[in-house]
Amino acid sequence: MKNMKYAAALIFIVLMGSALAACSDRSDKPASAVKVEAISDLKDATIGLSMQTLGAPYFVAQQKAVEREAEKIGVKVFSVDAQGDMNKQLSDVEDLLSKKIDLLIINPVDPMGAIAATKAAAKAGVPVIVMDNSISAEADYVTIIQSNNMDNGELVGIWLANKMGNTEVKLGVLSGNQGNLLGVDRRMGVIKGLVEEQLRKSNQTNFKVVTQGWGAWSQEGGLKAAEDMIVASPDMNVLVAENDSMALGALKAIQNAGKEGKILVLAAADGQKEALELIKEGKYGATGLNDPALVAKTTLETAVKYLQGDTNIPKLINTEAQVISSDNVDKYYNKDADF
Repeated sequence: MKNMKYAAALIFIVLMGSALAACSDRSDKPASAVKVEAISDLKDATIGLSMQTLGAPYFVAQQKAVEREAEKIGVKVFSVDAQGDMNKQLSDVEDLLSKKIDLLIINPVDPMGAIAATKAAAKAGVPVIVMDNSISAEADYVTIIQSNNMDNGELVGIWLANKMGNTEVKLGVLSGNQGNLLGVDRRMGVIKGLVEEQLRKSNQTNFKVVTQGWGAWSQEGGLKAAEDMIVASPDMNVLVAENDSMALGALKAIQNAGKEGKILVLAAADGQKEALELIKEGKYGATGLNDPALVAKTTLETAVKYLQGDTNIPKLINTEAQVISSDNVDKYYNKDADF
């Protein structure tokens, strides 16, 4: 009964969150207060790229992909790394604006803190495209481009329900950092998918969240957080991380604790090639498709459209959602990928 009430509450939270997100991303809202004169020759265009961090392989691959795609069409890119510091990101943006860039791509450290960066850009007449992370609806931006974090998480949750069958899921949640909306969507998506699939199959839920840790999105952080989670909840039999890097660290902690094969490890998102290799080996459950190169390419293509005068751009653009497991891993695995 407690699980049923908990499930109902979680579904309500998820649905309310989705409704609020939909309201904040209404397509009839003006793309941006900033209007630009169309640039006919892209070789005259300059773009500023503000990354929230380059401390994780995903973000490094994303930066490389933006720069690679820009080079193909002759657009100049100035890249900066906020190193996970919102104050540094604001300073970085000011420096980029001083270079007279035509457009700013920002991967925000913090959805609220980045509002000031978009306002500064708007004041300078520079449109902003938000890449990968979310941002407050109060910000001044053209569009947000990201993988569909909620749908990816939901598909992973459905996979988990089917994988565990009638076995009770004693779930450990390994999150990135507090206040990150992307992380909220991922973990709530997993729980939503798990709840819905269990209800569909047996008219009841059979899980509980036994612990949560914070791994700062990195493999090292995931290892440390998972060590604490294993001690806090020795009965944990599933650990879901909000990205592959933390899950890879958690897997190392599980191996060190002698619990390999006793705790199923999976991630709500990414598709990091090291994780896909482990899926192929049967040592890792599943992950959601969050290709940094695809997000980066879509972002740059959208930036170019806007610079060339096309302002008919939706406020939110999602790339394909998919769960990657042993059933389809060969379709997505690329040993030569940056990530």
